[in-house]
Amino acid sequence: MKKTLVLSAAAMMLVGANSFAKESTLIDFSLLDADITVKMSENDQGDKPNENKRTVMDYSIAAGATYDQAQRDLMKTSLYVEEWEIELNSSARSVNSLALSQVKAAPVRENAKVPFAGQKVMGVRVLFPAVAANSNAVIKPPFDIPAYEPLSTADDTGARQPQTDEEKASGRTLFEADSDDTPAYGVVKNVGTIKSIAVTTMGMNFPHKLYVLLGDTDGNHRRYLMGNLEFDGWKTLTWNNPDYISEVRTREIRVFPIYPRGLPFVKFEGFQVARDALHAGDDFIGYFKDVKIIYDKAELTTERDIADEDLWGIVTRKEKARQNAEMTRFGNKQVSRYIERSKMATEDAFSSSLVEGSDSNAQSNGGATEADAK
Repeated sequence: MKKTLVLSAAAMMLVGANSFAKESTLIDFSLLDADITVKMSENDQGDKPNENKRTVMDYSIAAGATYDQAQRDLMKTSLYVEEWEIELNSSARSVNSLALSQVKAAPVRENAKVPFAGQKVMGVRVLFPAVAANSNAVIKPPFDIPAYEPLSTADDTGARQPQTDEEKASGRTLFEADSDDTPAYGVVKNVGTIKSIAVTTMGMNFPHKLYVLLGDTDGNHRRYLMGNLEFDGWKTLTWNNPDYISEVRTREIRVFPIYPRGLPFVKFEGFQVARDALHAGDDFIGYFKDVKIIYDKAELTTERDIADEDLWGIVTRKEKARQNAEMTRFGNKQVSRYIERSKMATEDAFSSSLVEGSDSNAQSNGGATEADAK
């Protein structure tokens, strides 16, 4: 049976003279190190970098009117590696595992025999249960990576600046690559059929399986099995599409209107590490450098005689609506976390009643003085 390939009309006309497959880096974790300092609370005096400047997002747009400007200025987060989360399934979830499973920026030794020596990659620790139970962990970004966030720069406090004419003219969004030859920050557009996926990871002889999670334009969420992690050292794990057909003549080609469909995209939604009940549990440690994809272009870039979007603005309105929906979902979740962070206890230990001048003695003395005054 013939497999289906979706192309625009322009792509079909030029398909014979152009190669299909294109390689892009979907996400590179070495680019997601902390390079700016953003205050997390009103009393935060820290000067250590804690957010990634390129991917910082302001979610105060979703906050209610009860927050003043000083509080809104604190509502920022980014794709900084240590902001990523680990979501455990029910059989793996416990108070201890939730506390100890975390993501860290892992520095690669300067003398390591890899091209990214001296850089930081994603380091992951997951505490699986010791009992024989199928369990898994999803390593996911701190927010659903927006596909339509406008490209703009941020200052050293994480505040987004107005778009420049050059940024508008580029036609790219914030989490796309700066050019065809540079890595993206989680979103690649103009993607038709995915031919292959590759993950650069460091194995530690764990028998667990690794999956890559991707989303697309139509809201589909797919899981791709990359293989197991039972090896030692750096390795590229590859998934090859078993239904991919290289011969054009055997493909069934469906043609869609060029405008105003827009460019289909894929976005990175995380990794999943699955531990089989037959394998030993306890701690899992893993390291990840990047995720790459080889794919067919959905549309070939051509110079058209009429600027359709400038005339009709249909795609702009659709993308604006999707962008607002993405920001609302993202903002509501982050505002809830901001509230929870503000309510958390900051004390690490009790003040001692045996020490002169402690808070407890001051309160006791104050109470006695007030009683004497009466």
